Amino acid sequence: MARKMLIDGELNKPNEDETHYDFDLFVIGAGSGGVRASRFSAQYGAKVGICELPFHPISSEVVGGVGGTCVIRGCVPKKILVYGASFGPELEDARNYGWELNEKIDFNWKKLLQKKTEEIVRLNGIYKRLLANAGVKLFEGEGRVVGPNEVEVIQLDGTKISYSAKHILIATGSRAQLPAIPGQELAITSDEALSLEELPKRAVIFGGGYIAVEFASIWRGMGATVDLCFRKELPLRGFDDEMRAVVARNLEGRGINLHPRTSLTELVKTEGGIKVRTDHGEEITADVVLFATGRAPNTKRLNLESVGVELDSATRAVKVDDYSRTNIPSIWAIGDVTNRMNLTPVALMEGTCFAKTVFGGQPTAPDYDHIPCAVFCIPPLSVVGLSEEQALEKANGDVLVFTSTFNPMKNSISGRQEKTIMKLVVDAETDKVLGASMCGPDAPEIMQGIAIALKCGATKAQFDSTVGIHPSAAEEFVTMRSVTRRVPASKPKTNL
Repeated sequence: MARKMLIDGELNKPNEDETHYDFDLFVIGAGSGGVRASRFSAQYGAKVGICELPFHPISSEVVGGVGGTCVIRGCVPKKILVYGASFGPELEDARNYGWELNEKIDFNWKKLLQKKTEEIVRLNGIYKRLLANAGVKLFEGEGRVVGPNEVEVIQLDGTKISYSAKHILIATGSRAQLPAIPGQELAITSDEALSLEELPKRAVIFGGGYIAVEFASIWRGMGATVDLCFRKELPLRGFDDEMRAVVARNLEGRGINLHPRTSLTELVKTEGGIKVRTDHGEEITADVVLFATGRAPNTKRLNLESVGVELDSATRAVKVDDYSRTNIPSIWAIGDVTNRMNLTPVALMEGTCFAKTVFGGQPTAPDYDHIPCAVFCIPPLSVVGLSEEQALEKANGDVLVFTSTFNPMKNSISGRQEKTIMKLVVDAETDKVLGASMCGPDAPEIMQGIAIALKCGATKAQFDSTVGIHPSAAEEFVTMRSVTRRVPASKPKTNL
């Protein structure tokens, strides 16, 4: 409370120099977080400017686009490709539902690619109109900070124009990184993977995170041979271990070749394709090699350190306090560039909280508890709250684990051998539901509702007293009566 009062006092005290600024707020980066912060700040009466690089589906240091990573080269186009990849197996499943598919079904990658591009161009235009309708002035060019209250925009023709602002917000997101492996120039990142001219017949993916498993599902669903190499025993480090194992089984069940505990050592261009060598002596030939080994905060060209803004020494993320403020009082940062919780809806939340704090007279810190997320592999994984491992570390007492494994009703007719798995993690003493996980069709749609329950502090008894929708997969979350296992907490702590 003391910190909130301090911020409130700082931000609302009279400022005699206020009229000398070109803008009340200047935002560098017009992705999801930057656009949200700009619009909401303008609605509070602030004069707002924002800059973004020119539009292009594949980002670089000189191109980007209003809408940012999620809209142009991330969540949205990725989900479109996931939909496209899902139809192939669905058509096969349809045969047992009476659909006579006698002829060979062809897939036209170029058509889907064109539709995807049309959609992101449309969304880019929508985001521009949102800014214009809110009264936000958009500048096309590269922004950099040249003083605590000054931003320089480098336009397409190289012209540099400076603008003063009472507050500066950094919202430049993150960019994919390539590991230092001989032949790395032969690999692509997720940017290029979303815009390939030709669909690969053979793909090698290096990485075990959500981007890696999603593209493995996409390309395999479109008929490619896919080899997924990752350093750990299971993919999706940081997720619930039991659910990670489920995803791995599903990937293999769909025909993806998994290579756990494997690193790539070299890529070599050959007449037959790209030869991929691993640290186990394997050689795999591919048409495309995707490096999905992580992203880094996009701070390289912002000139922040010369202005005195503190960056994390390891990741070069912008350091901020609970209210997204840097060590320079007039400079703030939100989204992936801060490397807190790198999800688009989180950047939106941080942008909203920023606007409330700085221009709305309502000091508001982002709340990172019970944020749901999804991995759009096929079938998808979605979670909210604590994993079993996290619960065991934080609980004061025993943890109860409830699980349900079943064959989805749709699969009983189609014959597809793929189980849906659901899981609830519960504090044995308080009966509070600490975490929920699901891997199966519609998991993200179901988990959004479960997230509301956990945000409200729902107990297992309240789950049990809720009437289910029948027949549905979702009803399993309110019918799991028997404890699968009771596990003693490993590290007793308070304030769970």
